[in-house]
Amino acid sequence: MDDNALGEFLRHRRERLRPEDVGLPGGGRRRTPGLRREEVASLAALSPDYYSRLEQGRVRTPSTAALASLARTLRLTGDEQDYLFRLAGQQPPEPRSPLAHVDPAMIYLLDALGHTPAQVADDLLTVVAQNRAAEHLLGVWTGLPGYESNVTWRWFADPAARDGNDPAEHERIGRAYAADLRAGVAQRSPGDRFAHGLVADLLRRSTEFAGLWAQQHVAALTSAPKLIRHPLVGELDLQCDVVLSPATGHRLVLFRPRPGSDGFEQFAFLDVLGHQKFS
Repeated sequence: MDDNALGEFLRHRRERLRPEDVGLPGGGRRRTPGLRREEVASLAALSPDYYSRLEQGRVRTPSTAALASLARTLRLTGDEQDYLFRLAGQQPPEPRSPLAHVDPAMIYLLDALGHTPAQVADDLLTVVAQNRAAEHLLGVWTGLPGYESNVTWRWFADPAARDGNDPAEHERIGRAYAADLRAGVAQRSPGDRFAHGLVADLLRRSTEFAGLWAQQHVAALTSAPKLIRHPLVGELDLQCDVVLSPATGHRLVLFRPRPGSDGFEQFAFLDVLGHQKFS
């Protein structure tokens, strides 16, 4: 294989995608086919300079988190993601790790939902992909160190994670997260270090979680109402729905406005604000 096989593979997969394929506005003339480097970098939460150096072969040891983010951004299949990791001298991620391959159908739905915030999470509720609407509503949750991309960990270990939720719902949400985590851990092998490490860390950090965990409730998350208070658009009356991918076990979590609310207008306003900030 040539000396820059990784960069050539990234460039080829970048050039085969159109802006519309990844949820970006289409139209306009382009000097080169496919996506621009800076567009891929932005979607993958990488700096344009870092991504350019990757394609040029000037980064020889990219992180596993960067590779997983690029695999999702470039809409790679499971085999293509494994190939990308091997080109970079890394072992492909385990099927149930936070860096595991995401069902392309889930990524397509993220893009197709447009203004509706949605994100993909694994069976432990670690966020592995978001659309821009979700980033505008909830902030960036993907690719964070340690357990910080895990919704349940953030809820119990980081008090600021609750700031956007109605205090009247805190007890219900915490109970649901603890029960969902128990259901997820039960699906993992006894030697799954991430799952059992996550529980151990939460037991150490949070007496609230420890109390709920001791109650032995087991229930995967389902649809539930959620009141979110956003600093720019105010209170959003939402329904949080969960759609399961049989192929990977990942879950699409979407936040849709409840009937009679102003959610659609608020989402559109958030989208405008988010794009202004991006620009």
